[in-house]
Amino acid sequence: MTRRISRRRFLKTTTALTGLGFWVAAGVTPNVRASANERIAVAGIGIGGKGEGDINNASRWGDIVAVCDVDRDRLANAKKRFERSKDYTDFRKMFDDLGKSIDAVTVSGPDHMHAPASLMAMRLGKHVYAQKPLTRTIYESRLMADTAREMKVCTQMGNQGSAGQALRETAMQLKAGVLGPVKEIHIWTDRPIWPQGINRPNPADFPREEIENGLKNLDWDCWINAAKFRDYCPGAYHSFVWRGWWDFGTGALGDIACHAFNMPFVGLELTAPVSVVAKTSGHNRDSFPSKSKVTFQFPARGNFAPLTFTWYDGGWKPNEEMRKEYGFKEDAISGSLIIGEKGYVRGNQIVGAEPVKNVEVRYAPTGADGEDATHSLEWGTAIRENKPENCWSNFPNVAGPLAEAILTGNLAVWNASKPNEEGDMIEWDSKNMKITNNVSTPGLDELIRPVYRDGYRLD
Repeated sequence: MTRRISRRRFLKTTTALTGLGFWVAAGVTPNVRASANERIAVAGIGIGGKGEGDINNASRWGDIVAVCDVDRDRLANAKKRFERSKDYTDFRKMFDDLGKSIDAVTVSGPDHMHAPASLMAMRLGKHVYAQKPLTRTIYESRLMADTAREMKVCTQMGNQGSAGQALRETAMQLKAGVLGPVKEIHIWTDRPIWPQGINRPNPADFPREEIENGLKNLDWDCWINAAKFRDYCPGAYHSFVWRGWWDFGTGALGDIACHAFNMPFVGLELTAPVSVVAKTSGHNRDSFPSKSKVTFQFPARGNFAPLTFTWYDGGWKPNEEMRKEYGFKEDAISGSLIIGEKGYVRGNQIVGAEPVKNVEVRYAPTGADGEDATHSLEWGTAIRENKPENCWSNFPNVAGPLAEAILTGNLAVWNASKPNEEGDMIEWDSKNMKITNNVSTPGLDELIRPVYRDGYRLD
Protein backbone atom coordinates (compact mmCIF):
# COMPACT_ATOMS: atom_id res chain seq x y z
CA MET A 1 0.00 0.00 0.00
CA THR A 2 1.43 3.37 -1.10
CA ARG A 3 -0.11 6.69 -0.24
CA ARG A 4 0.85 10.33 0.09
CA ILE A 5 1.03 12.15 3.41
CA SER A 6 0.23 15.73 4.30
CA ARG A 7 2.61 17.93 6.29
CA ARG A 8 0.20 17.92 9.25
CA ARG A 9 -0.08 14.14 9.29
CA PHE A 10 3.66 13.73 8.84
CA LEU A 11 4.47 15.93 11.84
CA LYS A 12 1.85 14.16 13.93
CA THR A 13 3.30 10.72 13.31
CA THR A 14 7.00 11.34 13.86
CA THR A 15 8.37 9.41 16.83
CA ALA A 16 11.68 8.18 18.26
CA LEU A 17 14.08 6.38 15.92
CA THR A 18 14.37 2.63 16.08
CA GLY A 19 15.01 1.54 12.48
CA LEU A 20 13.65 1.52 8.95
CA GLY A 21 13.69 -0.69 5.89
CA PHE A 22 13.00 0.09 2.24
CA TRP A 23 11.73 -1.84 -0.74
CA VAL A 24 13.24 -2.04 -4.21
CA ALA A 25 11.42 -3.94 -6.94
CA ALA A 26 13.35 -7.10 -7.73
CA GLY A 27 11.04 -8.59 -10.36
CA VAL A 28 11.34 -12.14 -9.06
CA THR A 29 8.75 -14.73 -8.14
CA PRO A 30 9.54 -17.35 -5.48
CA ASN A 31 8.05 -20.81 -5.42
CA VAL A 32 5.44 -21.20 -2.68
CA ARG A 33 3.93 -24.50 -1.63
CA ALA A 34 0.97 -22.87 0.12
CA SER A 35 -1.98 -21.86 -2.02
CA ALA A 36 -4.12 -18.81 -1.26
CA ASN A 37 -6.25 -20.89 1.10
CA GLU A 38 -3.44 -22.77 2.85
CA ARG A 39 -1.37 -21.67 5.80
CA ILE A 40 2.37 -21.44 5.35
CA ALA A 41 4.45 -24.16 7.05
CA VAL A 42 7.08 -22.48 9.25
CA ALA A 43 10.04 -23.86 11.21
CA GLY A 44 11.80 -21.93 13.97
CA ILE A 45 15.60 -22.19 14.31
CA GLY A 46 16.64 -20.65 17.62
CA ILE A 47 13.52 -20.13 19.73
CA GLY A 48 14.83 -18.29 22.79
CA GLY A 49 14.84 -14.51 23.28
CA LYS A 50 13.93 -12.80 20.01
CA GLY A 51 13.52 -16.24 18.46
CA GLU A 52 10.58 -16.93 20.74
CA GLY A 53 8.91 -13.74 19.57
CA ASP A 54 9.69 -14.52 15.93
CA ILE A 55 8.12 -17.96 16.02
CA ASN A 56 5.11 -16.71 18.01
CA ASN A 57 4.54 -13.95 15.44
CA ALA A 58 4.82 -16.40 12.56
CA SER A 59 2.28 -18.69 14.23
CA ARG A 60 -0.37 -15.99 13.74
CA TRP A 61 -0.29 -16.41 9.97
CA GLY A 62 1.44 -19.78 9.53
CA ASP A 63 1.57 -23.29 10.98
CA ILE A 64 4.61 -24.14 13.11
CA VAL A 65 5.73 -27.56 11.89
CA ALA A 66 9.17 -27.73 13.54
CA VAL A 67 11.18 -26.07 16.29
CA CYS A 68 14.96 -26.27 16.56
CA ASP A 69 17.11 -25.12 19.46
CA VAL A 70 20.29 -26.33 21.15
CA ASP A 71 18.61 -25.86 24.54
CA ARG A 72 16.30 -28.81 25.22
CA ASP A 73 14.46 -26.92 27.98
CA ARG A 74 13.42 -24.34 25.39
CA LEU A 75 12.31 -27.10 23.06
CA ALA A 76 10.15 -28.61 25.78
CA ASN A 77 8.47 -25.26 26.43
CA ALA A 78 7.91 -24.67 22.72
CA LYS A 79 6.32 -28.10 22.33
CA LYS A 80 3.70 -27.09 24.88
CA ARG A 81 2.65 -24.25 22.57
CA PHE A 82 3.13 -26.02 19.25
CA GLU A 83 2.10 -29.58 20.04
CA ARG A 84 2.12 -30.81 16.44
CA SER A 85 5.62 -29.55 15.70
CA LYS A 86 8.68 -31.80 15.61
CA ASP A 87 11.70 -30.77 17.66
CA TYR A 88 15.43 -30.81 16.85
CA THR A 89 18.71 -29.51 18.24
CA ASP A 90 20.43 -29.57 14.81
CA PHE A 91 18.86 -27.65 11.92
CA ARG A 92 20.71 -29.86 9.42
CA LYS A 93 18.87 -32.92 10.72
CA MET A 94 15.60 -30.97 10.66
CA PHE A 95 16.02 -30.14 6.98
CA ASP A 96 17.03 -33.72 6.19
CA ASP A 97 13.84 -35.01 7.81
CA LEU A 98 11.32 -32.32 6.96
CA GLY A 99 12.75 -30.32 4.07
CA LYS A 100 9.80 -30.93 1.78
CA SER A 101 7.30 -30.04 4.51
CA ILE A 102 8.73 -26.61 5.32
CA ASP A 103 7.96 -23.41 3.41
CA ALA A 104 9.72 -20.82 5.58
CA VAL A 105 12.02 -20.53 8.58
CA THR A 106 12.82 -18.01 11.28
CA VAL A 107 16.47 -17.86 12.33
CA SER A 108 17.48 -16.37 15.66
CA GLY A 109 20.39 -17.05 17.97
CA PRO A 110 24.05 -16.09 18.19
CA ASP A 111 25.20 -14.06 15.20
CA HIS A 112 27.63 -16.76 14.06
CA MET A 113 24.82 -19.23 13.28
CA HIS A 114 22.57 -16.93 11.24
CA ALA A 115 24.34 -17.48 7.92
CA PRO A 116 24.87 -21.28 8.13
CA ALA A 117 21.20 -21.89 8.93
CA SER A 118 19.81 -19.24 6.57
CA LEU A 119 21.98 -20.25 3.64
CA MET A 120 20.99 -23.89 3.99
CA ALA A 121 17.33 -22.91 4.15
CA MET A 122 17.46 -20.62 1.10
CA ARG A 123 19.39 -23.18 -0.95
CA LEU A 124 16.50 -25.55 -0.26
CA GLY A 125 14.06 -22.90 -1.52
CA LYS A 126 12.81 -21.79 1.90
CA HIS A 127 11.83 -18.22 2.74
CA VAL A 128 13.87 -16.79 5.63
CA TYR A 129 13.31 -14.30 8.46
CA ALA A 130 16.73 -13.85 10.13
CA GLN A 131 17.44 -11.70 13.13
CA LYS A 132 19.75 -8.71 12.95
CA PRO A 133 22.59 -8.05 12.40
CA LEU A 134 21.99 -10.66 9.68
CA THR A 135 25.50 -12.15 9.88
CA ARG A 136 28.75 -12.02 11.84
CA THR A 137 31.01 -11.28 8.86
CA ILE A 138 30.94 -9.22 5.67
CA TYR A 139 31.21 -12.05 3.14
CA GLU A 140 28.33 -13.90 4.79
CA SER A 141 26.09 -10.85 4.33
CA ARG A 142 27.01 -10.61 0.64
CA LEU A 143 26.42 -14.33 0.18
CA MET A 144 23.05 -14.16 1.98
CA ALA A 145 21.93 -11.36 -0.34
CA ASP A 146 23.14 -13.13 -3.47
CA THR A 147 21.56 -16.43 -2.46
CA ALA A 148 18.19 -14.82 -1.69
CA ARG A 149 18.25 -13.13 -5.10
CA GLU A 150 19.26 -16.31 -6.90
CA MET A 151 16.68 -18.51 -5.17
CA LYS A 152 13.91 -15.89 -5.48
CA VAL A 153 12.80 -16.36 -1.88
CA CYS A 154 11.14 -13.83 0.43
CA THR A 155 13.51 -12.59 3.12
CA GLN A 156 13.30 -10.20 6.04
CA MET A 157 15.89 -9.15 8.63
CA GLY A 158 14.49 -8.81 12.12
CA ASN A 159 14.98 -5.07 12.66
CA GLN A 160 11.30 -4.75 13.50
CA GLY A 161 11.29 -0.97 13.72
CA SER A 162 11.33 -1.05 9.93
CA ALA A 163 7.59 -1.67 10.07
CA GLY A 164 7.01 1.68 11.78
CA GLN A 165 4.92 4.17 9.85
CA ALA A 166 6.83 7.25 11.01
CA LEU A 167 10.20 5.69 10.26
CA ARG A 168 9.26 5.04 6.66
CA GLU A 169 7.91 8.55 6.34
CA THR A 170 11.12 10.10 7.67
CA ALA A 171 13.27 8.01 5.34
CA MET A 172 11.25 9.07 2.33
CA GLN A 173 11.53 12.70 3.42
CA LEU A 174 15.33 12.30 3.51
CA LYS A 175 15.23 10.66 0.09
CA ALA A 176 13.22 13.63 -1.19
CA GLY A 177 15.92 16.02 0.08
CA VAL A 178 14.14 17.57 3.05
CA LEU A 179 17.44 18.48 4.75
CA GLY A 180 19.37 19.46 1.64
CA PRO A 181 22.95 18.16 1.59
CA VAL A 182 23.64 15.94 4.64
CA LYS A 183 27.24 15.73 5.77
CA GLU A 184 27.07 14.35 9.32
CA ILE A 185 25.33 11.54 11.16
CA HIS A 186 25.90 10.79 14.86
CA ILE A 187 24.45 7.78 16.69
CA TRP A 188 25.18 6.67 20.24
CA THR A 189 23.92 3.89 22.49
CA ASP A 190 24.20 2.64 26.05
CA ARG A 191 25.12 -0.82 24.72
CA PRO A 192 26.84 -3.07 25.60
CA ILE A 193 24.66 -4.20 28.47
CA TRP A 194 26.43 -7.59 28.47
CA PRO A 195 30.07 -8.30 29.42
CA GLN A 196 32.75 -7.00 27.02
CA GLY A 197 36.42 -6.19 27.40
CA ILE A 198 36.96 -9.32 29.50
CA ASN A 199 39.21 -12.38 29.41
CA ARG A 200 38.06 -15.81 28.33
CA PRO A 201 37.07 -18.01 31.27
CA ASN A 202 38.95 -21.22 31.96
CA PRO A 203 36.81 -24.36 32.23
CA ALA A 204 39.25 -25.64 34.86
CA ASP A 205 38.05 -22.88 37.18
CA PHE A 206 34.53 -24.37 37.33
CA PRO A 207 33.51 -27.41 39.37
CA ARG A 208 33.09 -30.41 37.10
CA GLU A 209 29.57 -30.97 38.43
CA GLU A 210 28.54 -27.44 37.44
CA ILE A 211 29.76 -27.98 33.88
CA GLU A 212 28.03 -31.36 33.62
CA ASN A 213 24.75 -29.91 34.91
CA GLY A 214 24.95 -27.11 32.39
CA LEU A 215 25.45 -29.54 29.51
CA LYS A 216 22.61 -31.90 30.46
CA ASN A 217 20.06 -30.06 28.37
CA LEU A 218 22.41 -28.24 25.99
CA ASP A 219 23.76 -29.54 22.68
CA TRP A 220 27.06 -27.69 22.92
CA ASP A 221 28.49 -28.91 19.62
CA CYS A 222 25.42 -27.55 17.79
CA TRP A 223 25.68 -24.31 19.75
CA ILE A 224 29.27 -23.85 18.51
CA ASN A 225 27.89 -24.44 15.02
CA ALA A 226 30.31 -23.30 12.29
CA ALA A 227 32.62 -21.37 14.65
CA LYS A 228 35.95 -22.46 16.08
CA PHE A 229 35.38 -24.91 18.88
CA ARG A 230 35.88 -23.89 22.49
CA ASP A 231 34.86 -25.64 25.69
CA TYR A 232 31.63 -24.84 27.47
CA CYS A 233 31.84 -22.63 30.57
CA PRO A 234 28.72 -22.03 32.67
CA GLY A 235 27.26 -18.58 32.05
CA ALA A 236 30.08 -17.45 29.76
CA TYR A 237 28.42 -17.80 26.35
CA HIS A 238 24.93 -19.26 26.56
CA SER A 239 22.47 -17.76 26.49
CA PHE A 240 22.79 -14.02 25.72
CA VAL A 241 26.36 -13.20 26.72
CA TRP A 242 27.71 -14.62 23.46
CA ARG A 243 27.27 -11.17 21.86
CA GLY A 244 30.45 -9.80 23.40
CA TRP A 245 32.77 -12.46 21.91
CA TRP A 246 34.34 -11.97 18.49
CA ASP A 247 33.88 -15.63 17.53
CA PHE A 248 30.12 -15.52 18.11
CA GLY A 249 28.82 -11.94 18.10
CA THR A 250 29.25 -8.49 16.59
CA GLY A 251 29.36 -6.35 19.73
CA ALA A 252 27.35 -3.22 20.38
CA LEU A 253 27.72 -1.97 16.80
CA GLY A 254 26.19 -5.14 15.34
CA ASP A 255 23.47 -5.25 17.95
CA ILE A 256 22.07 -1.73 17.59
CA ALA A 257 23.19 -0.18 14.29
CA CYS A 258 20.83 -2.33 12.19
CA HIS A 259 18.09 -0.50 14.08
CA ALA A 260 19.50 2.98 14.60
CA PHE A 261 21.41 3.43 11.32
CA ASN A 262 18.70 1.80 9.23
CA MET A 263 16.59 4.89 8.51
CA PRO A 264 19.39 7.21 7.31
CA PHE A 265 21.04 4.33 5.43
CA VAL A 266 17.90 3.89 3.34
CA GLY A 267 16.77 7.51 3.17
CA LEU A 268 20.16 8.84 2.10
CA GLU A 269 20.77 5.94 -0.29
CA LEU A 270 23.98 4.91 1.45
CA THR A 271 25.87 1.84 0.27
CA ALA A 272 29.36 0.99 1.53
CA PRO A 273 31.87 3.25 3.26
CA VAL A 274 35.18 3.99 1.57
CA SER A 275 37.05 4.16 4.86
CA VAL A 276 36.51 3.53 8.56
CA VAL A 277 38.60 4.13 11.68
CA ALA A 278 38.00 3.46 15.39
CA LYS A 279 39.11 4.26 18.90
CA THR A 280 38.24 1.90 21.77
CA SER A 281 38.74 1.31 25.47
CA GLY A 282 41.03 -1.56 24.46
CA HIS A 283 40.44 -5.26 23.88
CA ASN A 284 42.22 -8.61 23.55
CA ARG A 285 40.68 -9.61 20.18
CA ASP A 286 38.69 -12.31 21.95
CA SER A 287 36.13 -10.09 23.70
CA PHE A 288 34.86 -6.82 22.19
CA PRO A 289 35.84 -3.56 23.92
CA SER A 290 33.58 -2.04 26.54
CA LYS A 291 33.58 1.31 24.68
CA SER A 292 34.17 2.35 21.10
CA LYS A 293 33.93 5.26 18.69
CA VAL A 294 33.83 4.39 14.99
CA THR A 295 34.01 6.90 12.14
CA PHE A 296 32.79 5.92 8.66
CA GLN A 297 33.34 7.95 5.50
CA PHE A 298 30.69 7.49 2.80
CA PRO A 299 31.16 8.73 -0.77
CA ALA A 300 28.82 10.86 -2.87
CA ARG A 301 25.80 8.94 -4.25
CA GLY A 302 23.93 10.52 -7.17
CA ASN A 303 22.47 13.75 -5.79
CA PHE A 304 23.66 13.00 -2.25
CA ALA A 305 26.81 14.56 -0.80
CA PRO A 306 29.64 12.61 0.86
CA LEU A 307 29.08 12.27 4.58
CA THR A 308 30.68 11.18 7.84
CA PHE A 309 28.86 8.79 10.17
CA THR A 310 30.17 8.59 13.73
CA TRP A 311 29.11 5.77 16.03
CA TYR A 312 29.59 5.80 19.83
CA ASP A 313 28.88 3.07 22.39
CA GLY A 314 29.60 2.10 25.98
CA GLY A 315 28.84 5.59 27.30
CA TRP A 316 30.88 7.59 24.78
CA LYS A 317 28.82 10.30 23.08
CA PRO A 318 29.16 13.37 20.87
CA ASN A 319 30.53 16.30 22.86
CA GLU A 320 28.24 18.08 25.28
CA GLU A 321 28.15 21.27 23.19
CA MET A 322 26.79 19.40 20.16
CA ARG A 323 24.23 17.50 22.20
CA LYS A 324 23.00 20.72 23.79
CA GLU A 325 22.91 22.60 20.47
CA TYR A 326 20.64 19.98 18.91
CA GLY A 327 18.26 19.67 21.84
CA PHE A 328 19.28 16.42 23.52
CA LYS A 329 18.73 16.08 27.23
CA GLU A 330 21.89 16.04 29.28
CA ASP A 331 21.24 12.49 30.52
CA ALA A 332 20.25 11.01 27.11
CA ILE A 333 22.03 7.65 27.08
CA SER A 334 21.15 6.96 23.43
CA GLY A 335 20.42 9.21 20.49
CA SER A 336 20.67 9.80 16.76
CA LEU A 337 21.31 13.00 14.83
CA ILE A 338 21.34 13.69 11.08
CA ILE A 339 22.66 17.16 10.20
CA GLY A 340 21.79 18.82 6.89
CA GLU A 341 22.11 22.32 5.47
CA LYS A 342 18.38 23.04 5.81
CA GLY A 343 17.79 21.44 9.20
CA TYR A 344 18.36 18.24 11.10
CA VAL A 345 16.67 15.04 12.23
CA ARG A 346 16.83 14.33 15.95
CA GLY A 347 15.70 10.79 16.59
CA ASN A 348 12.95 10.65 13.99
CA GLN A 349 11.84 14.28 14.22
CA ILE A 350 12.61 16.78 11.45
CA VAL A 351 13.64 20.14 12.90
CA GLY A 352 14.17 23.41 11.07
CA ALA A 353 13.08 22.20 7.63
CA GLU A 354 9.68 22.05 5.96
CA PRO A 355 8.64 18.48 5.03
CA VAL A 356 8.50 17.87 1.30
CA LYS A 357 4.92 17.66 0.03
CA ASN A 358 3.40 14.67 -1.77
CA VAL A 359 6.11 12.20 -0.83
CA GLU A 360 5.10 8.60 -1.52
CA VAL A 361 5.49 6.18 1.36
CA ARG A 362 5.00 2.44 1.24
CA TYR A 363 3.52 1.18 4.51
CA ALA A 364 3.55 -2.24 6.11
CA PRO A 365 0.33 -4.30 6.01
CA THR A 366 -2.24 -3.68 8.70
CA GLY A 367 -3.82 -6.24 10.99
CA ALA A 368 -0.98 -7.05 13.39
CA ASP A 369 -0.45 -5.76 16.92
CA GLY A 370 2.81 -3.81 17.19
CA GLU A 371 5.86 -3.33 14.98
CA ASP A 372 7.37 -6.74 15.72
CA ALA A 373 4.25 -8.63 14.64
CA THR A 374 3.73 -6.28 11.68
CA HIS A 375 7.28 -6.86 10.45
CA SER A 376 6.62 -10.61 10.54
CA LEU A 377 3.25 -10.21 8.84
CA GLU A 378 4.89 -8.26 6.01
CA TRP A 379 7.19 -11.23 5.43
CA GLY A 380 4.29 -13.70 5.56
CA THR A 381 2.24 -11.55 3.18
CA ALA A 382 5.14 -11.35 0.72
CA ILE A 383 5.43 -15.15 0.79
CA ARG A 384 1.73 -15.54 0.14
CA GLU A 385 1.83 -13.06 -2.75
CA ASN A 386 5.16 -14.26 -4.22
CA LYS A 387 6.63 -10.76 -3.92
CA PRO A 388 10.10 -10.78 -2.28
CA GLU A 389 10.47 -7.06 -3.03
CA ASN A 390 7.62 -6.24 -0.63
CA CYS A 391 9.75 -7.00 2.43
CA TRP A 392 11.38 -3.74 3.39
CA SER A 393 14.35 -5.40 5.09
CA ASN A 394 14.87 -7.97 2.34
CA PHE A 395 18.37 -9.40 2.11
CA PRO A 396 19.35 -8.36 -1.45
CA ASN A 397 18.39 -4.69 -1.39
CA VAL A 398 18.52 -3.54 2.24
CA ALA A 399 19.58 -6.01 4.93
CA GLY A 400 22.65 -7.37 3.15
CA PRO A 401 24.13 -3.99 2.14
CA LEU A 402 23.26 -2.46 5.54
CA ALA A 403 24.92 -5.32 7.44
CA GLU A 404 28.00 -5.14 5.21
CA ALA A 405 28.39 -1.41 5.84
CA ILE A 406 28.03 -1.81 9.60
CA LEU A 407 30.41 -4.75 9.79
CA THR A 408 33.21 -2.79 8.13
CA GLY A 409 33.14 -0.83 11.39
CA ASN A 410 34.15 -3.95 13.26
CA LEU A 411 37.25 -4.24 11.07
CA ALA A 412 38.29 -0.86 12.46
CA VAL A 413 37.36 -1.89 16.02
CA TRP A 414 39.56 -4.99 15.63
CA ASN A 415 42.45 -2.71 14.62
CA ALA A 416 41.94 -0.42 17.63
CA SER A 417 43.01 -2.86 20.34
CA LYS A 418 45.09 -0.40 22.39
CA PRO A 419 43.18 1.60 25.02
CA ASN A 420 42.12 5.09 23.91
CA GLU A 421 44.28 4.99 20.80
CA GLU A 422 42.96 5.25 17.27
CA GLY A 423 43.76 2.15 15.24
CA ASP A 424 44.90 2.01 11.64
CA MET A 425 42.33 3.31 9.18
CA ILE A 426 40.67 0.75 6.92
CA GLU A 427 40.38 1.82 3.28
CA TRP A 428 37.63 -0.36 1.86
CA ASP A 429 36.92 -1.72 -1.61
CA SER A 430 33.35 -2.95 -1.25
CA LYS A 431 33.03 -4.44 -4.73
CA ASN A 432 35.88 -6.86 -4.09
CA MET A 433 35.48 -6.96 -0.28
CA LYS A 434 39.13 -6.03 0.22
CA ILE A 435 41.20 -3.66 2.35
CA THR A 436 43.19 -1.58 -0.13
CA ASN A 437 45.73 0.12 2.14
CA ASN A 438 48.65 -1.46 3.98
CA VAL A 439 47.06 -2.87 7.14
CA SER A 440 48.78 -5.97 8.43
CA THR A 441 46.77 -6.66 11.59
CA PRO A 442 46.33 -10.44 11.92
CA GLY A 443 42.80 -11.82 11.96
CA LEU A 444 41.13 -9.29 9.66
CA ASP A 445 40.70 -11.76 6.81
CA GLU A 446 38.42 -14.01 8.88
CA LEU A 447 36.27 -11.02 9.86
CA ILE A 448 35.71 -10.45 6.17
CA ARG A 449 35.32 -14.08 5.10
CA PRO A 450 35.11 -16.75 7.82
CA VAL A 451 36.42 -20.30 7.73
CA TYR A 452 33.67 -22.72 8.71
CA ARG A 453 34.15 -25.77 10.86
CA ASP A 454 33.78 -29.17 9.16
CA GLY A 455 30.13 -30.13 8.73
CA TYR A 456 28.93 -26.65 7.76
CA ARG A 457 28.85 -25.12 4.30
CA LEU A 458 29.71 -21.51 3.46
CA ASP A 459 29.91 -21.52 -0.37
